[in-house]
Amino acid sequence: MIRFDVLSVFPEMLHSPLDFSLLKKAREKGLIEVGLYDIRDWAQDKHKMTDDAPYGGGCGMVMKVEPVERAVNALKRADVDPLVVLMTPQGETFNQRIALELSRQKHLIFICGRYEGVDERIRKHLANREISIGDYILTGGELSALVVIDAVARLIPGVLGNAASAQTESFSQGLLECPQYTRPADYKGWCVPEVLVSGNHARIESWQRIEALKRTWKRRPDLLEKVDLSKEDREALEKIKLGLI
Repeated sequence: MIRFDVLSVFPEMLHSPLDFSLLKKAREKGLIEVGLYDIRDWAQDKHKMTDDAPYGGGCGMVMKVEPVERAVNALKRADVDPLVVLMTPQGETFNQRIALELSRQKHLIFICGRYEGVDERIRKHLANREISIGDYILTGGELSALVVIDAVARLIPGVLGNAASAQTESFSQGLLECPQYTRPADYKGWCVPEVLVSGNHARIESWQRIEALKRTWKRRPDLLEKVDLSKEDREALEKIKLGLI
């Protein structure tokens, strides 16, 4: 089991998504635990302030280090060291490899930034890892934390109905997933490829691999530089580039 704890000034933002689909079922089965916490609960002034004006001037407000540090310490468990993740546009870009790495943790604490950012001491002294979900700016780290939780949770054994599903999805093996079809085989003349209804499993596997290579080359050729291709893959890829298949 893995525990996700989220620190935010607006933890209510995450309640609804956690009550649907796989995340809800995973929680009900005890495969994951999720705790949502308001950083204001650890602010000690009478106004429960979690932000202040930046030293040196500038626009916006900066999240204070003291309540965040108290919150992180309060959530730490005696039996396991948590990985403290700061959600920030300055972090490493999230991908399936990172999701797999995080899925091996027992306890993740997410710090959701807000306003103009967080006091640098949070980054230096509290966070073990900084993660971004893309090169754009959100109003806060809550939605990005939810994206990471969803991607990580589905890699926990038992969360997906079919464990093999996670192994065949896009990015899991370095390539984009091949095209998928279901019934009916013919809809308005839009037909499923003949090979998929042939019952020939060897042909189907070969077709799926070639289509995955083809789709990756057309849409995300950068991924091909990182994946370990077999001799057959490389030969097929050359034919794809030449338009022969």
